[in-house]
Amino acid sequence: MEIVPLTAEDHAAAEVDLAEVLLECVLGGASVGFTLPFAVEDARAYWRDALENPEARTWVARDGGRILGVVRLLPAAQPNAPHRAEVAKLLVHPDGRGRGLGGALLVAAEEGARALGRTLLVLDTETGSVAEGLYARRGWTRVGEIPEFALTPTGDRAATTIFRKHV
Repeated sequence: MEIVPLTAEDHAAAEVDLAEVLLECVLGGASVGFTLPFAVEDARAYWRDALENPEARTWVARDGGRILGVVRLLPAAQPNAPHRAEVAKLLVHPDGRGRGLGGALLVAAEEGARALGRTLLVLDTETGSVAEGLYARRGWTRVGEIPEFALTPTGDRAATTIFRKHV
């Protein structure tokens, strides 16, 4: 297993695997911005658009040639925020879970942020999710919770926990 940055040249080839990761996570109940029904075409459309952002950075976890996880770093665009970035779409395919991929992807995003001079990272995750525990174990500070912030894939309202970390 290796964690590698996704380059612009890799985008088209990675789209199918990234779509599968996203689809499996959403179908498994992950509240990552999508509701059901959600199809592979929806996942591919998301990645086509997302990967066009030249400021964002993306790392993937590869097992052989297959992508089993992904994380994105979205540097803040505001002139008063050159020190800040958001960690987004930390996703691990069910086939890759329990192998430390989430933590390794998070480390890659943190190191990538430092390399860009982004020292304050923020993220949000569904309150009570497995991911919430991962961030706490990895030294992220819980800032607070927003009730009924987002819909789960099945349409239920869920609270979101905000985290921050200085790197």
